[in-house]
This record gives sequence, structure tokens and C-alpha cells, in this order.
Amino acid sequence: MAEALSSDKTKPSPTLNTILMVEDTLKNSPNSVVTVAELKKMLPRQVNHNTLMVILDYLEQSNKIAVGIKGITWIHSRNENLRKAVVQGLEL
Repeated sequence: MAEALSSDKTKPSPTLNTILMVEDTLKNSPNSVVTVAELKKMLPRQVNHNTLMVILDYLEQSNKIAVGIKGITWIHSRNENLRKAVVQGLEL
């Protein structure tokens, strides 16, 4: 039983503080597009690469970031007017 548990490789589980740190760093980035290497340098604390990948996957699934060929960009907006315009879907 212990061998089965030790051989099973699980994904790293980031803490809420780490997720919020990465979110805040991306949200307040002076650049519109950031590579993973640049993001690692910008973070106030060092984060394991695999943990960072799990966080970025979560942020992409929750539509807070977009990951493209050139890098990562923050896309989440808290602007209520923008939300209303998207919901109403005014066509020009």
C-alpha cells in the first residue's frame, strides 16, 4: 500500500497565498505580455516551476489570463460597464 502511494505522482497543490501572489503580479505587470521566465523574475518569492504551471492553468481556465505564443497576458476585467455591454451584446 505504501509503495502504491509513493509511486503515484500527484500534481503540486499551490497555496492560496501563492495563487494570489501570481495573480497580483500578472495584474500589476507593466508589460502587456509576460513570458514565464519574466514572470518568475517578477515574483516577490520563488515559486516551483511545476506549481507555477498549475497556477497558470487554473488562471487560464478561470478566464483571468490568456496564454499565447508570445507569453501570458491578464484579461480579467472588473469594469461593470464593460460587463453590461458584453451581456447586452449591442451590435454595431
